[in-house]
Amino acid sequence: MTKQYKVIERFKETKHDGHIYNVGDYYPVEGKRATKVRLDELSTTKNKCNQVFIEEVKE
Repeated sequence: MTKQYKVIERFKETKHDGHIYNVGDYYPVEGKRATKVRLDELSTTKNKCNQVFIEEVKE
C-alpha cells in the first residue's frame, strides 16, 4: 500500500510544475509521483524554509 501525505502548511511545488498545495490537500496531486528525497524534504525541516509541509496520513 502506498503511503499518503496530507499538506499541513501551504506551499508551491517548485521542483516540478508550480502547483500550489493548500492545507488539507493530499500530496502529490493525482497523476504525479514524488521521490523519496522530495518526500523527505517536505516532511522534515531539511528544506530551505526549515519548515514541515506534509505529514503521513495514519489509518
